[in-house]
Order: sequence, then structure tokens, then C-alpha cells
Amino acid sequence: MAAQSSTSSRSRSSSHGRLLLCSHGEKPVLRISGTKENPGHRFWGCVFFEVQQGCNFFRWADPKTEVEHSEIARIRKKVSMLKSRTKAAEWKLKVVAVLGLFGWVGFVYSAVVVVGKLG
Repeated sequence: MAAQSSTSSRSRSSSHGRLLLCSHGEKPVLRISGTKENPGHRFWGCVFFEVQQGCNFFRWADPKTEVEHSEIARIRKKVSMLKSRTKAAEWKLKVVAVLGLFGWVGFVYSAVVVVGKLG
């Protein structure tokens, strides 16, 4: 994760009443995300998070956030798919419009040629 700020909350590092410990055996520290994807979201991280010995322990402080995060990812994927479908549909519409225009021009040309031969 990119730049995070931390708070001094270590006393109640629990998730649903369970005591959390990182792989160092330490209580995690409550931090606040500073990333673009999760600005201001609270999470528990290893006490050595910003030091090279960090064990990469990570857990959202609010379990609802994990559900929201997966829901957001699902919605983003759907939006991406819909944008892709829209782009494909727009391209097909342009192709049909060009073909229709050529067909119309061909019809008018044929009509002019036929009228010219009759007259």
C-alpha cells in the first residue's frame, strides 16, 4: 500500500472479539489508508509495517469494509465489461451506418442510371 498514516491505537486490536497478532507475535496497530482506492479506511497492520521486517499483516478494521471492497471490485469489473460492450456496439453501429450510406448511394445511382436510360 502507498502512504498510510497510523494512529496510536494498539490496545484493542481485535476482530469480532478475537485478539489479533501478526506473525511477529505483536498486536497490530490501527492505521488509516491513504491510498486512492481506499482513502480514510481503517485497517490493522503489523507494528513493523513501514519497516523492512514487516510481516505484511493486514486486516480491515471494519469487517463490512471487506464486503464493500469485494462489492466495489465486482461493480468495477461489471462497469469495465459494459464499457467494452458499449464500445463494440458503437463500432458496429458505425459500420452499419457506413454500409447503409453506401447502399443508399448505390440505390440512388442505379435509379439515376435507369431514369437516364428511359429518358
